[in-house]
Amino acid sequence: MQRTLTTRLDLALRRGDAGLYGLGAAEPIDERDGLLALAVIHDLHLAPIDRVGPVVRFQHHPVVAELKARLEEDALRPLPDPTGDVPDDAVREMRRIGRVDAVPPVYEWLADEATWPELVEFLALEGGPDAGFDDLVAVCQVGLAGEPKLELARNYWDEMGRGDADRVHTELHHLLCRAIDMPTVARDAQPTSELRRSALGNVLATNRWLQPELVGALGLLELQAGPRCRKVVRAMERLGASDDALAFYVEHAEVDPHHGKGWVDNVIAPLAGDPVWAERMVLGARWRSEINAAFFADLAERFVPGHGRGDADAGSTLLAV
Repeated sequence: MQRTLTTRLDLALRRGDAGLYGLGAAEPIDERDGLLALAVIHDLHLAPIDRVGPVVRFQHHPVVAELKARLEEDALRPLPDPTGDVPDDAVREMRRIGRVDAVPPVYEWLADEATWPELVEFLALEGGPDAGFDDLVAVCQVGLAGEPKLELARNYWDEMGRGDADRVHTELHHLLCRAIDMPTVARDAQPTSELRRSALGNVLATNRWLQPELVGALGLLELQAGPRCRKVVRAMERLGASDDALAFYVEHAEVDPHHGKGWVDNVIAPLAGDPVWAERMVLGARWRSEINAAFFADLAERFVPGHGRGDADAGSTLLAV
């Protein structure tokens, strides 16, 4: 059986220089292998450093850097290119994109029909509205100034629980996971559409030249997170979730609409004074919208009767493992 690029990369990182130079111009065996290998590389930039371990020293190794560039080009290639369709008003266009599929139909199913095991499985795959969002905001503000930087600082401070360690959003997510005994979905068990979604954010965050697209993509996330979180809250309340389980999504249901407005008014609007930034921020939002649509279509096919799964197979595939 042909070894995957992901396996070869893991082994090469453990072997160090000799292993990496031996990797040469290795190619993934398919798109999924390429996305998984790219995730290993992105871990060197963004994952908790104690989890990455000593291989983090190879973050900018020439072989790793060359492989990262090739795999990222592959990841971005299917996304819409700039077509000369420059928005007359980037703020208005961001709000328009935010309204498109603001609440995908699978969230309506979740709110009204999902069983408890289905809810837990869905949330394990969805990952919450801000998986790693605090770090992405921190990266996004580098080199900005004035009101955009202040708005991102306010956003980040909210992510940090406004100084209350128990209210840090990552800690609230940990509380949720414990409260509902949420399984951790191994990366190689995630749908390809989720690997694409994670890759997009990481590509934008680890390439300074893509900062305008990162601003747009994160802005769209903030515009759409609130109404989606309200559907999750409705599902949890319907199914009798505890306060500990509810805290994370209640927080986002209440705060993210303000974050979305602040992002558009205080980050997008002033930066859009530069027409290049205006075009590219909107492009980042379009990329995120397209990636999201594919991911939530896959979730609908997985969960919703009539979308390829059916009543006979309505049990949880993750929780049965």
